[in-house]
Amino acid sequence: MSDRISVRIVGPGRAGQSFASAFAEVGVSAELLARDTDIALVADGVDAVLLCTPDASIATAAAAIGPGPAAILHCSGATPLTALDGHARIGSLHPLMALPDAETGSARLRDHGWFAVAGDPIAGALVEALGGRRFDVPDEFRARYHATAAVAANHLVALLAQVERLAASVDIPVEAFLDLASGSFDDVRRIGAAAALTGPAARGDRRTLDAHRASLPADEVELYEVLAAAAAKLARPNQPHEG
Repeated sequence: MSDRISVRIVGPGRAGQSFASAFAEVGVSAELLARDTDIALVADGVDAVLLCTPDASIATAAAAIGPGPAAILHCSGATPLTALDGHARIGSLHPLMALPDAETGSARLRDHGWFAVAGDPIAGALVEALGGRRFDVPDEFRARYHATAAVAANHLVALLAQVERLAASVDIPVEAFLDLASGSFDDVRRIGAAAALTGPAARGDRRTLDAHRASLPADEVELYEVLAAAAAKLARPNQPHEG
């Protein structure tokens, strides 16, 4: 591997554009291929090929690449390395962050974030070049790792969407509740989830919890009940809890 890592990126979508821009900023030689490029020979003349295609297309793209010295990497969180079978050097480089557009994605990739890596050591070298932090995820834990990422990001957004709806229903600025949520998030980071828990579920105050349920629109009750039960279990893990 040369002193300056060279990468070809297959898949010019948001992830591919984000990686290409971020690599260029940190001195990695990155070539972002156009969507209709013949990729048969992309493993020649570079250190790594990074597949930024949709998950369902990773195996097909990998199979279309002919033998070459480059490591073949994908940037999927959920896809096992077996999708790259047939190549001598394989690995993965999954950024644990959202890449909504090239500019934001590039900045986040260079902002000392976390990356899940597996396989060929060049994946870790690319994280180091980006100034990121890394952890290793073997194939047997990949689905659970990605489920955890979905809970941390997607499920949190879905929960905050409920906050938006309920705030609007009582004509209170949602920013007030988002500040509350931000403080709770900071507490979890500082002291852990169990110690950060407050409120009626933590106190075992069933009267208040029942009043909450009775006040909510019918289509908001199910999510509230699931999370209230989870909060009660977190507060008193050794006691049975009603739904």
